[in-house]
Amino acid sequence: MLIFGMGYTASRLAERLRSDGWTVTGTRREASEGAIAFDDRASVLAALAEATHVLSSVPPASDDGDPALDHYGEALASASLRWCGYLSATGVYGDVDGAWVDESAPIGSGRRKARSDADQNWQHLRSDIHVFRLPGIYGPGRNPLTRVRDGKARRVDMPGQVFSRIHVDDIVSAVIASFDGPAGVYNVSDDRPAPQHEVVAHAARLLGMDVPPLLSLEEANLSQAALGFYEENRRVANGKAKRLLNWQPQFPDFKAGLQSLLD
Repeated sequence: MLIFGMGYTASRLAERLRSDGWTVTGTRREASEGAIAFDDRASVLAALAEATHVLSSVPPASDDGDPALDHYGEALASASLRWCGYLSATGVYGDVDGAWVDESAPIGSGRRKARSDADQNWQHLRSDIHVFRLPGIYGPGRNPLTRVRDGKARRVDMPGQVFSRIHVDDIVSAVIASFDGPAGVYNVSDDRPAPQHEVVAHAARLLGMDVPPLLSLEEANLSQAALGFYEENRRVANGKAKRLLNWQPQFPDFKAGLQSLLD
């Protein structure tokens, strides 16, 4: 496998595949152990020529398109592959006032137009593409337990606001399940969308710590990036991945996921 962008999720996938006997090559901004430089065109094209499976987890630039497609789209389109995938985001659906969205819902109305454009461009790149739309990702080293321990967790009081989320290992299992599944677009989320403040409160209780107080959006003093998440409200349906990929989340809700991380 060749992976464009060895970030948090892709690195977890690479670790799993290598443990299963795969040869995995990844790209990073600069070459490092197990990864080649993204801009080293000769090395990337050589890795692509040897790959049977290719995944991109590179997010689009805000105004400059998708780096993987811009630099290697032509080669990717013509490559002889058994499988090709792209990690997208459920932010492409925009705000639906808390309604459920599946893969048939329109995209492009949200705050992340660059992501919607990249999502569509990957779909048009190859007829055998697998696009995975991911909600909030958590897992080892990146989860509410860590934020509560560090005193950085904020519980925001937004009545009616819910978020979907997914444990990183459930993304890994969905990607692997798709190797033998049909191409298409898949939402990969857990089964229980929930308010952010419920998740933080549960994390605090698991740790035996005081539950942080509920704050208004203004009192929470969030970054601009974090504030953007509260502009959209949706529940993400995962039935298509379950039906067509024979996939089930190991952590069907945040309680199971947080308990596993604590253990």
